[in-house]
Amino acid sequence: MIQTLVIPGLNGSSDDHWQRHWTRDNVYSSIVEQENWTCPVLADWQAKLDEALSNTDGAFLVAHSLGCLLAASYANRHQAGLIRGALLVAPCSLKTTLKMHPCMVDFGMEPLDRLPFPSLVVGSLNDPYMDLPQLEHHAKAWGSELTTIGFAGHINVASGFGRWLQGYDFFERLVHRAMFTQQWTSAAVSRSATVR
Repeated sequence: MIQTLVIPGLNGSSDDHWQRHWTRDNVYSSIVEQENWTCPVLADWQAKLDEALSNTDGAFLVAHSLGCLLAASYANRHQAGLIRGALLVAPCSLKTTLKMHPCMVDFGMEPLDRLPFPSLVVGSLNDPYMDLPQLEHHAKAWGSELTTIGFAGHINVASGFGRWLQGYDFFERLVHRAMFTQQWTSAAVSRSATVR
């Protein structure tokens, strides 16, 4: 069983969005619902993710847009220990998001600390919310593997992404990487204990 928490971005994910399809296709997946999708406050969104994580023994995150920045904000949070890995799809720039949407997004500073869990960033070459140099900068700062899928817009319904089967392939890649990392870390700890 691979428990997955799906994290939408600004304004949530509509019923046709690939994230909603994801939860319908995968019985162990659930959306992290927020009380305010349109004027998000980071602390409020973190509280909802904290609650969702506390009900698991560890979970993978599947985030989109502003949801990626929520996931990235966990670099130094206690609950990060419950995150087994994160698939970060079409992360957005806070500055660009504020320009494109009239409502204030209270998300603090752009989170750019290295993530303590495996992560895979999936981006587009023509995303209006984050250009390629920013995408590369964020992925490097987070310590994430990065892949781009061509001219795919914001990888949302407006860009033609309803049920997104390729997303499952990326998720499997992340899971395999996370399992390898865990096995390597466990082996290193065992070797260290033996040497002592």
